[in-house]
Amino acid sequence: MTFAATVLTLYPEMFPGPLGISLAGRALEAGLWSLDTVQIRDFAEDKHRTVDETPAGGGAGMVMRADVLARAVDSVTAEVPMLAMTPRGKPLKQERVRELAAGPGVAVLCGRFEGFDERIFEGREIEEVSIGDYVLSGGEMGALVLLDACIRLVPGVMGAASSGVEESFETGLLEYPQYTRPQTWEGRTIPEVLRSGDHAKIAAWRNARAAEDTRLRRPDLWERHEGARAVSPSGAQRKD
Repeated sequence: MTFAATVLTLYPEMFPGPLGISLAGRALEAGLWSLDTVQIRDFAEDKHRTVDETPAGGGAGMVMRADVLARAVDSVTAEVPMLAMTPRGKPLKQERVRELAAGPGVAVLCGRFEGFDERIFEGREIEEVSIGDYVLSGGEMGALVLLDACIRLVPGVMGAASSGVEESFETGLLEYPQYTRPQTWEGRTIPEVLRSGDHAKIAAWRNARAAEDTRLRRPDLWERHEGARAVSPSGAQRKD
């Protein structure tokens, strides 16, 4: 099944952009995923193709109009989740990426200016998503991030099916450190355990480093991970 991506944007020329090279680009050429763009401005009804207006109540900037956005959203007939990239959205997590990648595809609505007329979210089923606590010039860069995260998990895109299993966030922890040749570089040597050939010891070392690095670098992830481990499948608290 082909993963179908549709991007609603004022700048369709930004796509596929970086998604047209490397893994995603090869997968696009191979037909493992498809890309369609919708020019939001095509759904404006005045001669100037106006998509924005001044904010109600005053303020700086312009706001994208709900009526124009609704017509653009309604033009997407595929039954896939509709997501809007906005800093007011729910933070994008790997768990949600996996859910999207396992489905038939996704439609992504890209904002510009001061954002969307809030009524578009009241009148249409759209999931608001943020890729981080910062503001970009528009939703297109966020859409590229979202699509890249999904596409790499589509079956057949990565060379080895196991490539994504032990990566950061897949198990709730950061990934363990990686090393490769040369064995010694600038006086720094690959940890001996990784050269031992003892797969059990290597797995234990990797698990320990993943836990330690997560605890030190991302205490928020560590707290969430430990909280999840403390609850049994039945919901009962674990007693240590």
